Amino acid sequence: MLMLESLIVIAVVGFFLLIVLSSTVKVVQEYERGVVFRLGRLLGPRGPGLILLIPFIERMQKVDLRTVTMDIPAQEVITRDNVTVRVNAVAYFRVLDPNAATVNVADFVRATSQIAQTTLRSVLGQSALDDLLSERDKINIQLQQIIDEQTEPWGIKVSIVEVKDVELPQSMQRAMARQAEAEREKRAKIIHAEGEFQASQQLAEAAEVINRNPVTIQLRYLQTLTEIGAEKNTTVVFPLPIDIVQAFMGQAGSRRPEPAQPLPTPAAPSKPVVPAPAAADD
Repeated sequence: MLMLESLIVIAVVGFFLLIVLSSTVKVVQEYERGVVFRLGRLLGPRGPGLILLIPFIERMQKVDLRTVTMDIPAQEVITRDNVTVRVNAVAYFRVLDPNAATVNVADFVRATSQIAQTTLRSVLGQSALDDLLSERDKINIQLQQIIDEQTEPWGIKVSIVEVKDVELPQSMQRAMARQAEAEREKRAKIIHAEGEFQASQQLAEAAEVINRNPVTIQLRYLQTLTEIGAEKNTTVVFPLPIDIVQAFMGQAGSRRPEPAQPLPTPAAPSKPVVPAPAAADD
């Protein structure tokens, strides 16, 4: 009986010593800091490594210093030009001051998330849809600066805020598709007109060169023959020089046909001569 009571006492003492040891010896990782409180008063961060605390007097709270990736939930936003869109984003932040992150805010992760959501709605509500789609880098920088200023008293440093996705209504998507198609047609017409203008300038310059030296047109004819006479082509096209055609046309113009002789006009039919009646003798 005495032996049983001693075993119980030893077990109780060992359990008590284990509790004391667990509250006295703490291990803080390299990416963590331990914020120590002594009787409710802040002493400051400790670590990393082995930390010894006064049991039942000092208490330690660990704070992770690694960068936290936080998804900002999708928000319904009405842009400045009255277009309703759904926008979600992602924020990267980390703790710079473990004391402030522990003392100044109850849950710094949740608080940063709420600040990011409200800032996302307010900033995008002041932007037009075209700015949201084309100037996303500028909006990301503006979001990062505003959120970082608001979380600075909590010892939080917001490094990056990125808008991930912008969901547009179907009607707006169709309207933007029609606008893009019209813009492409406009560019195609402008490029075609510029090409025609440049081609006309090149042709005008080529005409001036040929006019100064007419022999170049014969070389152009020979080059045309080489272009037409491709491999496995039985069709032979021989371009006729314009000078030869003009020579034939000149000879044909010099031989003018003689004017046709006018046909003789037919003579008028002669009327029969009727003798006058003889006068009666008295």
